[in-house]
Amino acid sequence: MSRTPDSRRPGSSSGAAALGGAAPSYARAGVDLDRDEGLVDEIREIARSTFRPEVLSSIGGFAGLFKIPERYRDPILVAGNDGVGTKLRLAAEVGRFEPVGIDCVAMVVNDLVVQGAEPLVFLDYLAMGELEPEQVKAALRGVAEGCRRAGCALVGGETASMPGMMRKGDLELVGFGVGVVERDRVIDGSTVGEGDVLLGLASSGCHSNGYSLIRRILEEAGQEGRADLFAVHERLNTTLAGALLTPTRIYVKPVLNLLRDFTLNGMVHITGGGFEGNVPRVLPKGVRARIDPAAWPRPAIFDLLQELGKIAEAEMLRVFNCGIGMILIVPRDEAQEIAERLEGMGERAYRIGEIERKEPDEPPLLFARAASRR
Repeated sequence: MSRTPDSRRPGSSSGAAALGGAAPSYARAGVDLDRDEGLVDEIREIARSTFRPEVLSSIGGFAGLFKIPERYRDPILVAGNDGVGTKLRLAAEVGRFEPVGIDCVAMVVNDLVVQGAEPLVFLDYLAMGELEPEQVKAALRGVAEGCRRAGCALVGGETASMPGMMRKGDLELVGFGVGVVERDRVIDGSTVGEGDVLLGLASSGCHSNGYSLIRRILEEAGQEGRADLFAVHERLNTTLAGALLTPTRIYVKPVLNLLRDFTLNGMVHITGGGFEGNVPRVLPKGVRARIDPAAWPRPAIFDLLQELGKIAEAEMLRVFNCGIGMILIVPRDEAQEIAERLEGMGERAYRIGEIERKEPDEPPLLFARAASRR
């Protein structure tokens, strides 16, 4: 596990110490090797709680070793990466880093599971202008919690000091994950067909998307005295900061449960680009998705942001998840049973639309009440 800043080699400070010092010039340049390498043992303990039986290496090596579970007959590896984005700026302002650690994992593993893949391993990249141990540990505790929620192992990562590249207090956090799926169980949307039902799974809030717009809204509303991050807001039952730092919901375990017993023709993780940017990605030619935005209750945080920023409804649906973090595209005759299974696992599931035939000149996504529900 490469957890040393700049040098990328655990124990590299020992050579400097043997020559008469712990690289004091390097420390004056902004990289304190003794302090930063002291984090490795603590990080090792944080990561250990996420290990699966297939982990073959310990934390501290140059790379993580992991074997594919033996129950897979014809395994296909599925890989992805993502970052937390500008939500990190808000986390730094508020001083809470565990939630964004969960976000880092969630954004990756939710992308893996929509392909039908079981997430196996996760690695993170964390960088600061000057490593602040308590913030680093808080973020990595969040990463470990996200891995536990997804059932994957944190097998490695990189922690970097970036003096001169990043401001003091700034944090960059990126995740990388690998999952596995049987070749004949890959879900790519190719079997989506007319009449399929769209089940929307409730989000936990804004997840990790749209925060450049959110921060602009907060800045302008704050200057006008219309928004206070740290005051309890009666519509939110928490502070605005608390609502905005709620971590991304991880859907892995409920979806894997469904895959054992039901047919899922397609899945959509609603991330950057909202509905418009993500739903068409899984639709084959000749069909479109009709979604009814009134089919689910929109969380108060979205209404508040829309009011504070005077944002048009079309832009809300394009930028934010608006309360739906994942969409399952399922056969009509299984939709009710799937919804009941989800609710039994603690997920809030809504029937938000359907798949219908599309003419060549029609868009792949339409926001309107489904014809069969009129």
